[in-house]
Amino acid sequence: MAEQEVQDMIAELVAKARVAQEQVADYTQEQIDEVCLAIGWEVYNDKNIEKLAVLAVDETGMGNVEDKIKKHKGKILGVLKDVKGAKSVGLIESDDVKQIFKYAKPVGVIGALTPVTNPTATPGSNAVSILKGRNAVIFAPHPRSKNSSSLAVAYMREGLKKVGAPEDLIQIIGEPSIPATGELMAQVDLVLATGGGAMVKAAYSSGTPAYGVGPGNSVQIVAEDADVADAAAKVSLSKCFDNATSCSSENSVIVHESIYDEFVKGLAAHGGFICSSDEKRILEQWMWQPNKKGYMALNAGIVAKSAQVIAADAGLKIGTDRNMLVVEGRLPVVEDRFAKEKLSPVLTIWKYRTFEEGYTLLKEITDNNGTGHSCGIFTKNDDYIDHLGMYMKSSRIMVNQPQAPANGGNFFNGMPSTVTLGCGTWGGNITTENINYKHFLNVTWVSRPITPVKPTDEEMFGEFLAKYGE
Repeated sequence: MAEQEVQDMIAELVAKARVAQEQVADYTQEQIDEVCLAIGWEVYNDKNIEKLAVLAVDETGMGNVEDKIKKHKGKILGVLKDVKGAKSVGLIESDDVKQIFKYAKPVGVIGALTPVTNPTATPGSNAVSILKGRNAVIFAPHPRSKNSSSLAVAYMREGLKKVGAPEDLIQIIGEPSIPATGELMAQVDLVLATGGGAMVKAAYSSGTPAYGVGPGNSVQIVAEDADVADAAAKVSLSKCFDNATSCSSENSVIVHESIYDEFVKGLAAHGGFICSSDEKRILEQWMWQPNKKGYMALNAGIVAKSAQVIAADAGLKIGTDRNMLVVEGRLPVVEDRFAKEKLSPVLTIWKYRTFEEGYTLLKEITDNNGTGHSCGIFTKNDDYIDHLGMYMKSSRIMVNQPQAPANGGNFFNGMPSTVTLGCGTWGGNITTENINYKHFLNVTWVSRPITPVKPTDEEMFGEFLAKYGE
């Protein structure tokens, strides 16, 4: 498609989105909440979810149907729970003491970039959050998942139709391409980029305000006081879920030496295949290959594939009941490729002796790949937890939880439900928060006068001057 044709195609989508958005700009809170329920139901009900999951796996070759169904149920319901009763229209907050009153306004038209690893739950979750603010959205899917993303959008447009809302509140680029995505980012009011580093960098370079995410490489510490069986079960569940399509899937686990062997047995009990040093070498040769530029890079052929497929393609023989490949990490961290994000059910385990040593290892692995994203710890020791909270450059720290289901919000924790995880300036992002409906609101602050509250020089500087002098 020629450059002018791309510009015209995007301009037409944006024009329709603006007309639709203007039609709901004056919707009441009750009206827009009904819209959110309508689109949410279409990507939550079992019949539609199953079709979406099957198509996503068939089209991308990534993940598995059963887990994608669970992901849909959890993510959509979680986002709907978060927006239920939340104020996003008119006066949303008031402070009678400071006489500050906040009014929510729509952002406008949002361009949402969707990853190949999560092509249906991502548009479903994001659409609910975006429309909560009376906005319109145009999705730019990955070319390898355009059909499954388009089906999710088609279902949600049916939901809009049911409640009499303009269907063009939700649209999608039917024939996605890099030029089309670039043009979309240039024409909309806000960009939401959920996906790889190159996509996020492009979003921030587009000249349009943008929310993006940093690279994942979640790491857990399993401390000496942890419930080992619980930790092994949760890590295994998290790592294997949907063949590790989530950027929150644990890539490394750092285990105290006193419980190391017990933890490894726990992983094996949950389907882990513990690789020998020779098997690790064979696996590495398959998982990292020279790219088009001649640099060693993660083999795209292993991304979100099952442990069975990865092992077979690498030339390893594992039992048919094995669902995860486990390798032992090698120091220094920067020289072991398995310390990086792997986007596959391949887990690296490390051993430590003291908490200081474990923390140092956690920091090195995270700084090597994944600064700003997430980490976690299994412990009952509040001092350990507080230390990570004080010093780790991570936006989320999960305590005694499986990271893939926990980081993006779940019913067993209080994190906002999302599929887009901010990583702060550490990860090249604008926020450390879980992106939710609040990020798709423009807020006007109204200030009324109050009785002046001005501190005296003594109140402000008295203690300081008494200590240091003038």
